[in-house]
Amino acid sequence: MFDSPHLDAQAFQSLDPTAVQILDVREPWEYDLARIPGALLIPLGELAERAKELDPARPVAVYCHHGMRSLQALRFLRSLGFNDLAHLSGGIEAYSQLDPSVPRYR
Repeated sequence: MFDSPHLDAQAFQSLDPTAVQILDVREPWEYDLARIPGALLIPLGELAERAKELDPARPVAVYCHHGMRSLQALRFLRSLGFNDLAHLSGGIEAYSQLDPSVPRYR
């Protein structure tokens, strides 16, 4: 499904959450401030123990605040055998500039 592991905000916004697992690897307090609809919250620090909640046969699109944690998650999931992976370049910060209903935060 993904031609590149890096998705811009517009491409990420067009994802269908029924076809793609949207994974938020931020902390719960960040999720409470701003989130992308349809996302599953698994903080990066919990991903090793909770990766079994994801289906490796389905595409996974990961995001965080600015894109660094999502890249780490992408690499980790790849090491577990997930193949169809991408992350939101620029994170939810970039997404919120496209979708003003998603608040920005520091």
